[in-house]
Amino acid sequence: MQKSECQRGVQLRNRVTDNCDQRSSSAQIKQRTTVPQSKSSSSTSSPEPARKLHPRPSDKLNPKTINPFGEQSRAPSAFAAIYSKGGIPCRLVHGSVKHRLQWECPPENLPFDPLLITLAEGLRETKHPYTFVSKEGFRELLLVAGAPEKAVPLLPRLIPVLKAALVHLDDEVFERGLNALVQLSVVVGPSLNDHLKHLLTSVLCKAWERGAQQKQLSKRLRDKKFREPISSALQKLEQHGGSGSLMIIKSKIPTYCSICC
Repeated sequence: MQKSECQRGVQLRNRVTDNCDQRSSSAQIKQRTTVPQSKSSSSTSSPEPARKLHPRPSDKLNPKTINPFGEQSRAPSAFAAIYSKGGIPCRLVHGSVKHRLQWECPPENLPFDPLLITLAEGLRETKHPYTFVSKEGFRELLLVAGAPEKAVPLLPRLIPVLKAALVHLDDEVFERGLNALVQLSVVVGPSLNDHLKHLLTSVLCKAWERGAQQKQLSKRLRDKKFREPISSALQKLEQHGGSGSLMIIKSKIPTYCSICC
């Protein structure tokens, strides 16, 4: 009996030690399996904050740039959009000395409506090649045969566009508008007199803004930069507009010296 009880005690102790060994081994297995998971999770989550706190040297060498085709870029102007879509039937040709326009067909075969108005709107552009295309295209279109008959009916729509160029804050835009006004007067002649009063107001406003801010109307043309081109433009307006244009000019600028003097 004592031997059997001793054997049973030994068996119980063996079972207890086996269970403890199994539990310890299973715990070790769980630890081994869980540790790599924590490493993998930390490795996957750590790079982003690390990049934010410690930027790479390449980030300084390659900064983020604005995508010109993205939504954040400024929308093109009306003239630029029409030109990019082929709505202006001419293209800029870069020459070794100066640039020129190449027309898809002879300009005399092109309708002035709305091409002449679109080119006049392009005079307010400030970027190349739109500045050259609008300025040169407007000039060449007015040189074609039959230009007076085509341009006179468009004067009510052309005048507001030219006026917008004459009151523009950019000096080069103002000069392009002034030259376009003179070119138009050569073609349409006295037909421009009905609109001349409004145009002269715009010209004088520009001279007043750039001048000495003096109250006398006759002193608004004393800006050195604009005095010569404005005076030359007024003389050409009188030359092509006749006596009617002289009366309008004198009513706005009493000190104006006529070309007939």
